[in-house]
Amino acid sequence: MVDKQRVIPLIVATALFMENMDSTVIATSLPAIAADIGTSPLTLKLAITSYLLSLAVFIPASGWTADRFGARMVFAIAVGVFMVGSIGCALSTSVTDFVFARILQGMGGAMMTPVGRLVLLRSVDKSALVNAMAWVTVPALIGPVIGPPLGGFITTYASWHWIFLINIPIGLLGIFMALRFIDPIKSETREPFDLYGMVLAGVGLAGIAFGLSVAGLNLLPWSTVAALVVGGAISMTLYVLHARRTGSPVLDFSLLKLPTLRAAVFGGFMFRLGIGALPFLLPLLMQIGFGLSPFHSGLVTFGSSLGAMGMKTLAARIIRTFGFRNLMTVNAVVSAFFLGVCALFTVTTPLLIILVILVVGGFFRSLEFTAINTVAYADVETAQMSRATTLVSVNQQLAVSAGVAVGAACVETTMWFNHVSEIDATVFAPAFLVIALTSAASSWFFWQMPADAGHEISGRTAVEIASRKGAAKSAATAAVKTATEDTQDVRDQRLG
Repeated sequence: MVDKQRVIPLIVATALFMENMDSTVIATSLPAIAADIGTSPLTLKLAITSYLLSLAVFIPASGWTADRFGARMVFAIAVGVFMVGSIGCALSTSVTDFVFARILQGMGGAMMTPVGRLVLLRSVDKSALVNAMAWVTVPALIGPVIGPPLGGFITTYASWHWIFLINIPIGLLGIFMALRFIDPIKSETREPFDLYGMVLAGVGLAGIAFGLSVAGLNLLPWSTVAALVVGGAISMTLYVLHARRTGSPVLDFSLLKLPTLRAAVFGGFMFRLGIGALPFLLPLLMQIGFGLSPFHSGLVTFGSSLGAMGMKTLAARIIRTFGFRNLMTVNAVVSAFFLGVCALFTVTTPLLIILVILVVGGFFRSLEFTAINTVAYADVETAQMSRATTLVSVNQQLAVSAGVAVGAACVETTMWFNHVSEIDATVFAPAFLVIALTSAASSWFFWQMPADAGHEISGRTAVEIASRKGAAKSAATAAVKTATEDTQDVRDQRLG
């Protein structure tokens, strides 16, 4: 017998691993790819951002598609589409070929992430959701960390084509495992597809995500970037007005009435905005500021994934001990502290100290991600899961794009203030402080959750929390004793 509580999270993690690693491994190999297909790295960067456009356009349709055709089938097809796009990237001989291949990858990626999360939520018991999210989070975090050194190694010692082809065996394994172990669950009710809302949301998200992604990177004029973001914001405003008049919106903002989902969306956006800038700023600091090679820089930043892996076995126990609200509020500040410490890195800072800080910080960041990704669905009904996963996925994409924009803008502002024209190690400190403060601000949203938020999936009962807040001692003691005798052994077995 196969334990689906472990297998299904790992199946979903293969898709997240492919997507996250692919998006970071390309950055290291960009010059080699550009030289081989006869274009400039600058032009090729614009082509790569076409992936973000495709991602933003098609994510809103993921929830309805999964309900209509079944999450298992859509997930497997999405992985296949991503693989075809990867093969297309490897076979590209021009910028046009590369653009179309990346758009195809974006179509697959837009379905893989939210539908994969939906598969997880529908297949795993809520009492085991914390452990399941931990198993999913770790591979997803490893991808962006090992991407740079892996891309540098493959490009240096083999060929850049292989950075796309390594997705093929991973994808094939993921498809086989999905069809073998995931149950074919479909929604019992078929809602009409909101095409008009899809167009408005797609244009809005594409404009905002693409504009924020290229802001501060000197790829497009600032007037064009501003037009993209403003145009996207206008389109999203029109969508919000439209969503209020339709019964089946592609992005259901009415779910934000749920306090846990609202905290995960708004607080998670602030937290991810800060964390999303880290993979952008840290490699630049290591390579341009400290003069390390892409390969050695990647080896240093690999420390974050070591901390993430250490979190996996402890997440459920930590969340059960402290509860979602207390843990997420305090841990957001702790994680932000380790981001802020990066501002103290200098050329003379021993790499061992940098590695230790990244390992410890990676532990707390991964713990926060696991808590955010889990508590978001604590109060969501089964019928609303597809809409919730779509909303959360869109929020995550915008947060990461905004994080890169904020990090780049901070670096450019510091350069302007210091009257320097070239990036050096001294211009990164303010950026790390800004993103640290931004991530720390997310704790306010987490503290607004109810004291018993997510108690059904954390293993802490509402009675236990009430007793800690000063409820009547005799009643609380009796209730805790009863709850402990009846359920504690079962919970320990479920949560491990």
